[in-house]
Amino acid sequence: ENISDFSLNITDCTQVVVPEEVFFTVAAAGILENLLILIAVARNKNLHLPMYFFICSLAISDMLGSLYKTLENIFIILCEMGYLTRHGDFEKKLDDAMDSMFILSLLGSIFSLLAIAADRYITIFYALRYHNIMTLRRALVILAIIWTFCAGSSIAIALFSYEAATVIPFTILFPLMMFFILCLYVHMFLLARSHAKKIASLPTSTVHHRTNMKGAITLTIFLGVFLCCWAPFVLHILLARFCPHNPYCACYMSIFHVNGTLIMCNAIINPMIFAFRSPELRSTFKKMFYCSR
Repeated sequence: ENISDFSLNITDCTQVVVPEEVFFTVAAAGILENLLILIAVARNKNLHLPMYFFICSLAISDMLGSLYKTLENIFIILCEMGYLTRHGDFEKKLDDAMDSMFILSLLGSIFSLLAIAADRYITIFYALRYHNIMTLRRALVILAIIWTFCAGSSIAIALFSYEAATVIPFTILFPLMMFFILCLYVHMFLLARSHAKKIASLPTSTVHHRTNMKGAITLTIFLGVFLCCWAPFVLHILLARFCPHNPYCACYMSIFHVNGTLIMCNAIINPMIFAFRSPELRSTFKKMFYCSR
């Protein structure tokens, strides 16, 4: 249970409930938008580049997050209708599978953002050697390693989620990876500013530099949106594990459904950022819609 009966009795905060129609609408929109990203990259051979493969990895993570919240909501509805119980063996296995999907979505998003940040860093500061450093084969190997690690970690964490030794590393990983990406950004922008002064007299290099910096700014927007949408839910997990009976913790946990909705909003916002800031994707979307018409 998200909030124990005891914690409900010692707090005056009422449970904030998001209508089921809102859940399903937001989740469906997130799944469809990210599916469009995958289809666009698959159909356009010009987008078969490491950067767009990393973007597809992030889109898959967003889809898993929306799918998790959809299945969880369906599970709750079936329990309320009496078709399922909350403490049966089958229901426990189903709950573990959904928890594993949630953790897979979170870890996949974090490591996909890290891969995109590293790719953007190489693009900006090792432009002449980029295609030798980040080949398509290496990108696929990186993605295989990321998703193998995330899948194994999600299963292990879901099975041993009641152990503090499992919850603590999982919750520490989130701020640690965000801090690492933030340090990479700061280093990136500091070097970019010094490089901009050196290449100011070279028009072609300046245009290329501005293009790469636009990608860095896009990635910064991704990170900001990700933090705003996922951090409240991660905080909920920490509070539910370590202070479930504290009235202040219970009061925060009363907005559990709002935090879940934020996760699904992240899956809607990311594709919009892709579409608005990537000319290649905009062109591909136009061709897709015109062909369908």
